[in-house]
Formats: sequence, structure tokens, C-alpha cells
Amino acid sequence: MLESGLVLPSRETKPRENGLTILIDNGAPKNLFMDTIHSSSAFIDFVKFGWGTSLVTPFLEQKIAWLRKHHIDFFFGGTLFEKFLSQDKIEDYYRLCQKFGCDYVEISNGTVPISNGEKAVFIEEFSRDFVIFSEVGNKDTSISNRQDSTEWLENIHEDLEAGATKVITEARESGTSGMCHENGDVRSDVFDEIIDSGIPLEKLIFEAPNKKMQTFFIKHAGVNVNLANIALSDVISLETLRLGLRSDTFHM
Repeated sequence: MLESGLVLPSRETKPRENGLTILIDNGAPKNLFMDTIHSSSAFIDFVKFGWGTSLVTPFLEQKIAWLRKHHIDFFFGGTLFEKFLSQDKIEDYYRLCQKFGCDYVEISNGTVPISNGEKAVFIEEFSRDFVIFSEVGNKDTSISNRQDSTEWLENIHEDLEAGATKVITEARESGTSGMCHENGDVRSDVFDEIIDSGIPLEKLIFEAPNKKMQTFFIKHAGVNVNLANIALSDVISLETLRLGLRSDTFHM
């Protein structure tokens, strides 16, 4: 970052546990992807190859090699895990992750109708060979709206106890379910209970695919909150939000 003499919020340097920025690649063209990683690698901690895009993304191996060159980790979207699970092919998914040298695996139940307890079993099994990011919340808004803060907290604790290193709160790439209402507003009742629960913030990752959500989480959880589902085009704008260099967080 350019030395300016300004007093700005403190940001941990990489590798870090707090203030993670996790991009989502939804199948971006190779050159756009590589240019983004090359120019902004200091601000990027992980890239998630969203939902099942890794199976159809051209140049996936080249993208992964480029991430490794820039010391950025990656993982596949939890929906891909769920697709393999729905066809009773978890061992195939295990081998797929090993084939690509994945250090991290996301395990979720946002689409398949399994209980959080059943998901926790997979977390425990996969954590023997991978670092696990689990996800809580449902992609179906009618289901997620019925999940109160008590259920969210129970699921987060269960995932951590099963071996998840961090827990991601669902919001989808559209920001319209899970931690959000259909209109995109954050469910402050759920969020407040999670924050007040005493769960260390470094154990939580909030999906925040748009500026409205990014601003909310930064204002209520601090500049070093872990944020995911960040578009490739939003790397720099998110960093300015964290540092108070944008009007939305100017007076923090």
C-alpha cells in the first residue's frame, strides 16, 4: 500500500487469520483472473471456485498454479461436495480434492436435505486430510427464514467441535438467503446473537457479495472481519472499505 502519512486502521499482513478476503471465481476468463491475482495478491487470501464451476472451468489447473505462485490458497464450492454426496460418491470427491492438491475443503448442507449432525460427520472425516471450512445456513429462502439464531449457533458450535477450522455463514453469491432476507438486508437478529455468543471472530467467515453487506459487517464486526464471496472486481474497493477510504466507512 502507498505510504501516505494518513492514520488508517491496522491490517494484519499475510498469512493472517483475521481480515481474510475470499474471492469467488464463477468461471472468469483466464486472463482476467490472472490479471486480478497478479495485481491484487496482497489483498487476497483465498479463491473459491464457486458452486460446481471447477468441473467446467477452462484452464482450472493453470488458475490453481497461478494462485500457488502468488501464495494464495483455494477451495471448491460446498455445492460441489453436496452434488457428490447426493449421488453417494463422496469417495470420488475425496479423490478429486486430492488430485488437485487441495489443502482446504468446504463442506456444507445448504442444498441437500441432511441434518447438521450428518454434515458434522463428514467434517470429522475430511478433517483428517484437509483443513475444513464448513458452511451454515440454507440457500432456500423459505427454509433459511425459519432458522432462528439458536439453530445457527448450535450448528456453528457443532461444526467447530467436529473439526472445522472456520465456519462460513451462508448468503449465496446473490446475497438473498441464509444470513440475509430476500431483499438483501442482513438478518441482524441472527448476526447479533452470533457476535454476542463469544465465538472468536477469527473462526467465522461472513459471505458478503455486495457493498451493502461488506459495509454492514465491517461496521459491526470491525475492519478485520473475514469476508467471502467477494467478486474479482471488488478486491480494491473492499480494501478501501476496510481502511475507511470510502464514504460508507469514512467515519469509523
